Amino acid sequence: MSKELLGALDTLESEKGIKKEVVIDALEAALVSAYKRNYGQAQNVEVDFDQVKGNIHVYAVKEVVEDVFDSRLEVSLQDALEINRAYEIGDDIRFEVTPKNFGRIAAQTAKQVIMQRVREAERGIIFDEYSQYENEIVTGEVERQDNRFVYVSLGKVEAVMGRSDQLPGETYRIHDKIKVFVSKVENATKGPQVFVSRTAPDLLKRLFEQEVPEIFDGIVEIVSIAREAGDRAKVAVRSNNPNVDPVGTCVGPKGQRVQTIVNELHGENMDIVEWTDDTAVFIANALNPAEVLDVIFDPENERGCTVVVPDYQLSLAIGKRGQNARLAAKLTGFKIDIKSETEASDIMDANPTDVAAAETADEAPETADVDADDSVDSAASDQAVEPAPTETDQATADETSAAASDESASDDE
Repeated sequence: MSKELLGALDTLESEKGIKKEVVIDALEAALVSAYKRNYGQAQNVEVDFDQVKGNIHVYAVKEVVEDVFDSRLEVSLQDALEINRAYEIGDDIRFEVTPKNFGRIAAQTAKQVIMQRVREAERGIIFDEYSQYENEIVTGEVERQDNRFVYVSLGKVEAVMGRSDQLPGETYRIHDKIKVFVSKVENATKGPQVFVSRTAPDLLKRLFEQEVPEIFDGIVEIVSIAREAGDRAKVAVRSNNPNVDPVGTCVGPKGQRVQTIVNELHGENMDIVEWTDDTAVFIANALNPAEVLDVIFDPENERGCTVVVPDYQLSLAIGKRGQNARLAAKLTGFKIDIKSETEASDIMDANPTDVAAAETADEAPETADVDADDSVDSAASDQAVEPAPTETDQATADETSAAASDESASDDE
């Protein structure tokens, strides 16, 4: 067994990267437990492994005392002096107690220890490798799917993608190649666990870094992203070089760069807007493609504002099911109340003092991160000019505003 064990240790060190000393320490500790378990010995024992010959020896460690109370743990001074005249009280003496048939137990224990160390080492290697890819984008292959997860092979490890991380309406077939965002890597009991996503906003950021060299190089910077995965996303960008147009750079010649990303995300629409220090201009840009006439900040809410748009563009500004306004709110970090030009004029006529105060209020702070639950205040007046009568769920209890907007809608017709 000695030659085979030494050969196995050398193989582990060369192929698996597991140091021989680490396995030997674990083996000696396991052999101590095996000795006590198989021979019913409770005394202090040590196991020595000869790294040259591969021999294994078991020693009982006893303390030199004046009077012996437990012969398994102690040895008298008189007996100790017969062994060596240099021993004194308190010294430890090792007595070899290796059983004749201990080799079989040692071989079985060594196999278990080596297998355990191999598993631990492989887990450690995989964890170290894939933890480097956390918050990065990788390409994987769909292996299988159940009610909870889509399992994606990343090579040495199988990653999982939960239902909330799957693109709505996207179909995953076995052997499909997909790009995923590594959102988390855990070193679990059963081995490394890698979680990936197709809905994370940072997936969009990494895709732009791959397709737009200027973003990767830092010439153009992505400031914020608002995304409703699988449907639509807004990306705010700015240029660190006055000679580079950030929006045009991201769109690319004939829209090729952004179209590549849209194709990767199976038709998810992209709105790329320019970020600016002027918060009012940024909010107006965020509501693209709608035209914005004015942005009035709320003096009582530093993260609130009212946006005035032409009557005929109210529906466009709000978007289908309020999506455009909702994404703009997430992108800018402001709660946005969209008003038509007619309604805003009626409000100004009714409350000239309040409107004047709002116009002279200090501007709110610049863009900040917004919670996913931030909402857009769409009053009844907004819905009154919606072309589709089915979206009545946006109406509020503001009777005065509703009456004004109804009148506006009648005038338009």
